[in-house]
Amino acid sequence: MLGRLLERIVIAQTPWAKPFGDWLHGIVAAIFGRMLPVRDFLSGTWLGHPLHALITDVPIGALTVTIVLDVIGQPVAADVALLIGVLSMLGAALAGYADYSTTDGRARVRATVHSALMLVSLVIYVVSLAIRAGGPTNRAVPIALSIIAYVILAGGAFVGGDVVFALGNMVDRHAWRSSGTKWQPLEVGEIPEGTLVKAKVGIQDLVLVRTGDTIQALHSQCAHAGGPLNEGSLVDGCVECPWHGSRFETATGRRRRGPTVYDQPTYEVRKVESGGYEARRAS
Repeated sequence: MLGRLLERIVIAQTPWAKPFGDWLHGIVAAIFGRMLPVRDFLSGTWLGHPLHALITDVPIGALTVTIVLDVIGQPVAADVALLIGVLSMLGAALAGYADYSTTDGRARVRATVHSALMLVSLVIYVVSLAIRAGGPTNRAVPIALSIIAYVILAGGAFVGGDVVFALGNMVDRHAWRSSGTKWQPLEVGEIPEGTLVKAKVGIQDLVLVRTGDTIQALHSQCAHAGGPLNEGSLVDGCVECPWHGSRFETATGRRRRGPTVYDQPTYEVRKVESGGYEARRAS
């Protein structure tokens, strides 16, 4: 009930989010497109985990502590906690915009609302921090501002969670695929050397690359956002996703360039005596 109410209040009443998000995304994508190593670092490609989700725990914790310390009359400690919260919000924002640069569709619309709420909250917190720095004898105003900002922060966190849990943004697309050890017939025609070839094993779509007698196979759906790897390209021993440019080693499935923070499932392929091929998931 509460979730539906928040969705109607926070999400449904935002017709501006799509056009504004499309405009903002163009700017953010252009900036990070010129700084791919920075984007990948902020996305968490090096860590194997989305960095934004990890950082957001810091400001939420610090800003919660700020309210507690204000209530119990510890002004210096509250101000320090607020400063930590504001600085960590800036770090979380940078990581969030790195993810935003490769976010599409409905997830982008909701991420735009999330971003807007967090920025409003951040501005109010900065105002509260500035007033506190002036050493007012009456702390009622900066404390009230912090509480208002916290309520907006909570709404933004709700929408951010919706982007992940309801729409699956930055979630590993292969998290629920079983590994399995059973060999199954591989449905494929010709496999030209050095070319991406789409194939099928059971209900899974694969992309194959043949080098001599060796056939390497990855799942065809990109772990990052579900892009069709079979429509991508081969670059330095990697398959590059046509949607956002993530690269995976054809031999191991390991990520070599973001924005993906996940590796790609690999499959073993063998030739059968009766003709044709079989495949099974290796990782």
